[in-house]
Amino acid sequence: MDIEARIKRRQRRNGEPRLIQDYESISPIVHIEEPADRGPVLERLLDHLDPVFDGQLPPNAYVYGPRGSGKSAVITALFANLEQLPTEQQAIIHTTTRAQPPTSPSFVYVNARETASEFAFYHAVLDSLVDDSVPEHGIGTETLKSRLHELVREQRTGIVIAVDHISEPESIQAPALVDLFAGLPSNVSWLAIGRDDPSTTELTRYTAESISIDRYQRQMLVDVLMTRASNGLAQQGLDHSLARHIADWADGNAHDALAALFIAAEFAEEQSQNRITQANVDAAIAEVPDPCVSLGVVLSLPTNRQAVLRELIDLEESERSSVTATTEAIASVESVDLSAGTVKRFLYEMAESGVVDRVEATVTNGQGRPPSRVEPRFPATAFRRLYDLQQ
Repeated sequence: MDIEARIKRRQRRNGEPRLIQDYESISPIVHIEEPADRGPVLERLLDHLDPVFDGQLPPNAYVYGPRGSGKSAVITALFANLEQLPTEQQAIIHTTTRAQPPTSPSFVYVNARETASEFAFYHAVLDSLVDDSVPEHGIGTETLKSRLHELVREQRTGIVIAVDHISEPESIQAPALVDLFAGLPSNVSWLAIGRDDPSTTELTRYTAESISIDRYQRQMLVDVLMTRASNGLAQQGLDHSLARHIADWADGNAHDALAALFIAAEFAEEQSQNRITQANVDAAIAEVPDPCVSLGVVLSLPTNRQAVLRELIDLEESERSSVTATTEAIASVESVDLSAGTVKRFLYEMAESGVVDRVEATVTNGQGRPPSRVEPRFPATAFRRLYDLQQ
């Protein structure tokens, strides 16, 4: 940890000892600059990207692995560093003019969870390449696409685009991504990152290589947890034995392991403890659904849907006895500012995408089919805190 990070940790204490020094460091939706124990994976990715160090574009590739295997953590860290490499050699890219041509490709990371539409995708790419923010309103998709085409053609050494979270329910699907890339000039190389096996995705028809990222091994995941705890918690806030316990339970899934750590720390903080206990960890593990939807997915939803979920997790049991009861309870909250019909539609849509489950209610009046209710497929405590921190 660097000096600046140490100073920030002490600033956050506000004069009182606290277990959680930095929420961001233990957050399951935040990737740290140096992923722990991922050297071999980074080397495989650098082998593929090696042409960029000679000012050439690498071929297209598909990076795949199971949920929680650290794909996003590795790719975001790698691209953040690669973006810095050409800065001493190339001029800043502008939408119209450039002082001198770059000698290395540019690197762009796109989160497909947040850019599912054609407009959003091209906007994200263009916004990453220019100095000034690209307007989100008052500009059409074709105009945006035309400006991006012009800029990419000017970028003679090309652009490498990584598109993460492909083919998830709320993100860009593989066929749509192929069409988006087909609409770009030829001096664009891409990495698509997803969970599907290479034999089952259309993307591999257009790639030269498929790069597998395996689940974390147990000791790797322990190192991840201890690194995050060291950065985000008070000294000795997490015992090594508890990190091993979480890692054993998570079975190589870093998202679920970090979610359990985050929740356990929150439980301990609520009790004014200076260390996480076994009881905290057991309670946290019990709260993580199996299977669990990534908190990154939930926090990438539109703001109004997140607001509905925020109210959902705080409802009394009687208010969650049926979809109708839940809808009425959420719609009655003034801050939500949505009609009952809209709330119900959002709940059904999120059930279809897997963010919540529709389950048969246990209480029935004995007539007809029992009503259904909705249950979140994500840990409520972690979502509550992360959502509130963003407000």
